[in-house]
Amino acid sequence: MLREFDAHTTNAKVNPPPVRALFQTSLEGLESDVDSGLVNPGAVSPGPVKTPDAPQELRATPVAATGGDRPPGLGAIFYNRNFLTLWLGQLLSQLADKIYLVLIIAIISTRFETPGQTISSWVAAVMIAFTVPAVLFGAVAGVFVDRWPKKPILVLSNLLRGGLVMLLPLGLWLTGSWGNLGGWPLAFELLLGVTFLVSTLTQFFAPAEQAMIPVIVQETDLLSANSLYTTTMMASVIIGFAVGEPVIALADHLMSSLGFTHHGPALLVGLSYVLAGLCLLLLAPGREVLARNRELAEVWTDIREGLAYLRDHAQVRVAIVQLVLLSCVFAALAVLAVRLAEMIPALKASQFGFLLAAGGLGLTLGALWVGHFGQRFLRRFLSLWGTLGMALCLVALAWTTQQLWLSIALIATLGLCGAFVGIPMQTLIQETTPEAMRGKVFGLQNNLVNIALTLPLALASVLETQVGLGNVFIGLGVLVGVGGVVTWYIADTALR
Repeated sequence: MLREFDAHTTNAKVNPPPVRALFQTSLEGLESDVDSGLVNPGAVSPGPVKTPDAPQELRATPVAATGGDRPPGLGAIFYNRNFLTLWLGQLLSQLADKIYLVLIIAIISTRFETPGQTISSWVAAVMIAFTVPAVLFGAVAGVFVDRWPKKPILVLSNLLRGGLVMLLPLGLWLTGSWGNLGGWPLAFELLLGVTFLVSTLTQFFAPAEQAMIPVIVQETDLLSANSLYTTTMMASVIIGFAVGEPVIALADHLMSSLGFTHHGPALLVGLSYVLAGLCLLLLAPGREVLARNRELAEVWTDIREGLAYLRDHAQVRVAIVQLVLLSCVFAALAVLAVRLAEMIPALKASQFGFLLAAGGLGLTLGALWVGHFGQRFLRRFLSLWGTLGMALCLVALAWTTQQLWLSIALIATLGLCGAFVGIPMQTLIQETTPEAMRGKVFGLQNNLVNIALTLPLALASVLETQVGLGNVFIGLGVLVGVGGVVTWYIADTALR
């Protein structure tokens, strides 16, 4: 496979590999370059071929490496049918995730909330049920993702989630008159149980999806694939929460006209999960490299192996730290945006979504830019520029708390800079982690990211009350700036 080269050597020539073996994959028209000393061409499975022990630099990719008649940059991945299948499954599944939360809040408001009672305690219980599996099972799920073929995990996790959600109306109807248990209505406890199971299945889906990308995408296209992955993830957040309520209302109206009251929204969300699972049945990833350990008692051993891998590989460890910092910033912003909207004269506190949408738009634009042009730059420098840009935006927000358009522009730029951090770092982890270790690494990553998403939600509002919104923004900016420079220095030193 063509080696990447440093972006600063603009006139460097790329030497062809000693032997080029062409093989037919399940994706028509795609070819893979194979070094004869490393891989038996007859046993090649679709996906990137890597030199086992070669250190992966955070390098730029030459445009010539895209090969063939495919367009360079982001357009190349649209020639990969396997990735398009995975992408469609991701879109349906993540939209279902977001609309599911809107559905749960709608069920609480219509079935459980009483006049004069706040909905906050009900919603808080649901959010805890949704968050706890991520903390408890994230790393364990990653271990099993390494042991099992990823396609069945992707398919079954969606089909099971779809079945649970579609059976929810029946379960609520059956338990509606069963009284209370432990101070909560039994029907509500059923709702918590279903939410817990849906979130647990998501812990298997997420690392399997991330680990599948480098299996079905060529190494030269990984940055573009992760750009589209991130764009879709952010778009699903914006679209899912924005259209969730009207879509649920429409589904409820249509099903009510057929005589099925309160069934429509759950059937819609469940069907979205089921369609995602059926779509992922079309994946043809070829042969996968699976972890050797199969015994249940060795799960903790596998988790320790994942931790040891992070300890011994500074680049991957640094990449995960930067992704955790990025998650902390956006989680804190989700809380602080409410107070910021309250302080801006042109907005109400309830309109904080406009500020978050600006961040999502910036992140989407940044993801598109990185996907198309990011191959020309070193990964570690993209990340450094991104963290410094985020730090400047956060500090500047401390002085624009009364100005609508300046705040929107800064938050949009913050999102754009976030793409410069998140996408190259996610790509680096996929490039450098052996296939049999990816589930463990992504499971640990998801575990840390979920913790990073939870802590700011609890601490940001408390700090804002104690020291003020402006000082919190300045503190976040300093944290991100220092963290970005330190992690860049560690990664740069590890490459020397």
